[in-house]
Amino acid sequence: MDRLHALEAAIEKVILDPKYHDVLTLVKGIRNGIVYGTKVRFPHALVMIFLFRSGSFRSKALLVLKATRTHARNLGLFALVYKSTMLLLRHTSPTSKERHYDSLLAGLVGGYTVFGRTIHNSVSQQIVIYVFARVCLAVAKLAVQSRQSSGGGGGGGAGGGGGWEILGNGELRSKVVKNGWPVFASVSWAAVMYLFRWHPETVQSSLRSSMSYIYVQSDEWDSLRNFIWHNK
Repeated sequence: MDRLHALEAAIEKVILDPKYHDVLTLVKGIRNGIVYGTKVRFPHALVMIFLFRSGSFRSKALLVLKATRTHARNLGLFALVYKSTMLLLRHTSPTSKERHYDSLLAGLVGGYTVFGRTIHNSVSQQIVIYVFARVCLAVAKLAVQSRQSSGGGGGGGAGGGGGWEILGNGELRSKVVKNGWPVFASVSWAAVMYLFRWHPETVQSSLRSSMSYIYVQSDEWDSLRNFIWHNK
């Protein structure tokens, strides 16, 4: 028992050492992303798959686990890429401080790396579309917000009507089809990370809460217990 306490004290000494703080924020960011992704996706997938999917119990359970794993992995990996890029940008800044558009660039890198290359993944698509919708709402608020404002915390039938063919069938269309999703995913994440960093009051409350959990609260701990098991 004494050895266990000594080991715990030694680990706690390391995680409370300021010189390891930046690296450990990446570790906790991954942890928070995985935990939040699991908490959000598991009950949603459980209900939707068992109510509306056909198949055996085993096949449905595997689908639930797969969707949960994908959501948790995506949020954990995005936290790693985003926070790593923010650290890199800060340390390469002439002033060694965060610049105004660092969060935009870090969100762009994370959005492309994690979500922009998975166009055929339904879980990734749902996450990006959710983020995009929240960005639209936040931008709409910014559009009517005064400069002095302070920051704070149907029918399911088949279509069959054909497309409008605005882009034609040539090279432009093929480029848009190829690059449209990576650009959409990357820009959506870049925008939401920038808005969360500099205009958090415009971001929808539940999204703001989840982002605070993953990206802000992962920067703070004062013991081994709230480094591993829960936030401070």
